[in-house]
Amino acid sequence: MGRFPEGFFWGGATAANQLEGGWNIGGRGLAKTDVTTGGTATTPRFVTYLNEDGTKGKLPQFGGVLPKGAKYHIFEDELYPNHVGNDFYHHYKEDIALFAEMGFKMFRMSIAWPRIYPNAIEEKPNEEGLKFYHDVFNELHKYNIEPLVTISHYDDPLYIETGLGGWQNREVIDHYVKYAKTLMDEYKDDVKYWLTFNEINCLLMMKMFAPNAPKEMIRPAYQQLHNQFVASAKTVEYAHENYPNMKVGCMLAGMASYPWTCDPKDILLNQFSMQEGIYYCGDVQALGEYGYYAKRMWQEDGVVLDATPEDFEHLKNGKVDFFSFSYYNTSCNTTHDFGEYAGSGNMTLGAKNPYLQYSEWGWSTDPSGLRWLLGELYARYKMPLMVVENGLGAIDKVEEDGMVHDTYRIDYMAQHIDAMADAINDGVDLIAYTSWGCIDLVSAGTGEMRKRYGFIYVDLDDELKGSLARSRKESFFWYKKVIETNGEDVSWK
Repeated sequence: MGRFPEGFFWGGATAANQLEGGWNIGGRGLAKTDVTTGGTATTPRFVTYLNEDGTKGKLPQFGGVLPKGAKYHIFEDELYPNHVGNDFYHHYKEDIALFAEMGFKMFRMSIAWPRIYPNAIEEKPNEEGLKFYHDVFNELHKYNIEPLVTISHYDDPLYIETGLGGWQNREVIDHYVKYAKTLMDEYKDDVKYWLTFNEINCLLMMKMFAPNAPKEMIRPAYQQLHNQFVASAKTVEYAHENYPNMKVGCMLAGMASYPWTCDPKDILLNQFSMQEGIYYCGDVQALGEYGYYAKRMWQEDGVVLDATPEDFEHLKNGKVDFFSFSYYNTSCNTTHDFGEYAGSGNMTLGAKNPYLQYSEWGWSTDPSGLRWLLGELYARYKMPLMVVENGLGAIDKVEEDGMVHDTYRIDYMAQHIDAMADAINDGVDLIAYTSWGCIDLVSAGTGEMRKRYGFIYVDLDDELKGSLARSRKESFFWYKKVIETNGEDVSWK
């Protein structure tokens, strides 16, 4: 038996809002990403709006409250990278052919909710949007590539916030379920594997990245999460009742962390961090109920959930079929003073780990952490796992020979593939690996193109200038060999 099981899903992952483009064509409505400017690792992205008096305003990408009477607005003198992405909307046939050349078995993608229901509240879906994804799925199946589809990936219709008050409003549950049912009914013959929400636990990340944030800023996230849990559970129930061949999973940010010291206070702090960062969401979606520690969290943050007895029945009956997560790095928690923070690009990752190397964005390389997290998740949930995001963001340079020699990316990914093989040997049921940004796309955190993850180079810069031509990086040929050997050979020259 090899290091990876027969039929293992090798592939890549993307998100509609970061690569699709076509933001104002095909009947698509607006998403929050469409009013979000570009940024860098040291300068934040902003959300733009128009005040009642006609003046321009900006809010930080994460947090902030729209002033009374203001409306989100797109300004001609601002740069909105997600408007273009990498223009997959017009290049999907070419891109999928390149995925097939690498040997992809699975392609993780998302459907843009506002392309199907522009404002979420419409009774009937946008037929032009439905057709676009039919075309994408047909192209994938032409090459025997299995789609893994995320239903909501950071691009909910903007009207959910501006007209309905956001996920705080329980009415949004019904709009989401209508949308999810539409997708499952429409693509029942095209898609077997679904994810309900991307990195659903990100709603609570403010507790980690801004530990001194006032409780009134954190508190709404609990209700928003509860409503998303119910929406997810109802979607799983619908799939199980109507399409038994479908498999529906959750997707979390793999916020693995360590205590910085062996001080028992650090050990306890890290336990709390794992509970808040991963298990709070994972337990509800995979085990069907809130963990015991939820009571402590609610008390600490002054939370009283608006929930019905029926909600908890749905959570119990709508447990997911598999558990998927992203993994890039690990962080450290401590009660002690420390020097330099790890992390950048709109986030802080605690104290730097002296045993790890860090990228220019402050992200550590920790393949052992992936093996550890896989073991922890499998022991807890006892269901198939997928690593659906992993990769190295870096500034790639096209050399005189026309090639990007991204051996640093190859080295990073080879280490993580070895760690996955070790986890499988440990007994973990890991069934898929879809590396993040298999083709260069816009960074969610910074809005940059220069922070590239792909095996495929896209000629586009941070100012959205370039030919959009696609070319193969050195890692393209390496990953092709990895897939051909089913993960047996991760060496390179």
